[in-house]
Amino acid sequence: MFSKKTVKDVDVRGKRVLVRVDFNVPLDEGAVSDDTRIRAALPTIRYVIDHGGRVILASHLGRPSGEPDPQYSLRPVRGVLQRLIGRNVAFVDDIVGTEAQEAVERMVDGEILMLENVRFHPGEKSNDAAFAEALSALADIYVNDAFGAAHRAHASTAGVAAYLPAYAGLLLAREVETLTGMLTDPQRPFVAILGGSKVSDKFGVIDRLLDCVDTLIIGGGMCFTLLAAKGVSVGRSILEEEWVEPAKQMLTKAIEKDVSLLLPVDFVVAEAIAEDAETRIVGREEIPDDLIGLDIGPTSSELFKEAIASARTIFWNGPMGVFEMTPFESGTRELAVAVSRNNRAASIVGGGDSVAALKKFDLEERVTFVSTGGGASMKLLEGATLPGVDALLDKE
Repeated sequence: MFSKKTVKDVDVRGKRVLVRVDFNVPLDEGAVSDDTRIRAALPTIRYVIDHGGRVILASHLGRPSGEPDPQYSLRPVRGVLQRLIGRNVAFVDDIVGTEAQEAVERMVDGEILMLENVRFHPGEKSNDAAFAEALSALADIYVNDAFGAAHRAHASTAGVAAYLPAYAGLLLAREVETLTGMLTDPQRPFVAILGGSKVSDKFGVIDRLLDCVDTLIIGGGMCFTLLAAKGVSVGRSILEEEWVEPAKQMLTKAIEKDVSLLLPVDFVVAEAIAEDAETRIVGREEIPDDLIGLDIGPTSSELFKEAIASARTIFWNGPMGVFEMTPFESGTRELAVAVSRNNRAASIVGGGDSVAALKKFDLEERVTFVSTGGGASMKLLEGATLPGVDALLDKE
């Protein structure tokens, strides 16, 4: 159960509602190349305007250095939002200055105004109190719907909550409820799949998952550190030497918790990460010293697919290999297909490269839930407090 008040718990009619969204979308030559995060914010935006509120949208995009930078302007996003929502979205090349204030004053009920990139102001990332207060002065109510930025204690994600009644948006509430519910009350068997390059990035998540899953599948570059902990030679594959000892503790905990921890049993190896790389398949005990493991092999795929097919709850975060390149995409593709085909399971995919893989293989619509927050979802699963959620009003 989500413990914070949502936008549905407040009367927004006639109110100026500052909605922090996550429009940090990829741009290709100035055009939005993936509108997933924009679509995800539509329910909250529509709720406010349908109930007579005035929506003031705030978001970041990219990593500008605290000053205006045309390549990170939100103007291209505005055009996509207008098309998706089917109504005009006003835009202002300002955040808290006179131009923004006057644009807000001109608004009437049901209108939408988008502010320029909040990271164009140096006070955003430093959570400057003066900037947060100036931003809050534009509105009567604050709604945070930017789950993907909720792990950041920035002015627009946490600071403004000190000056305005602060509520969760519909997306943020669903994200938190889905991910936390998965840990506390999963249908069993619960199978979690983790991939990606570094075990250090997900050590906390692995530790938490070992407390609640039945099976934990680990692939991608991170598996080599665990294999090294088992005494396996991994050739030139990615290896975090300083994490070998902690990895041994993970293996021990899995045994103690009676969790089936599955690691790859074969790999696709090559001399280099390249589209034209000459590849071969080897057993995990047979990785040559001069080669790199860049994808799981077919036997591993079958092993993992069998576990996935039996699951009733599936969580997946991270690819099995360098799926962006054709020679190394098979493991991730096979796993994604297996997840999508298990119609009896609740399948939850956690942000980042996993979502990119779903898109590449045209499977995005065939899973139960796709998280919009990579880093935020990992922090939440670790059990960390998310500043952007913690700052919101509690349910009574």
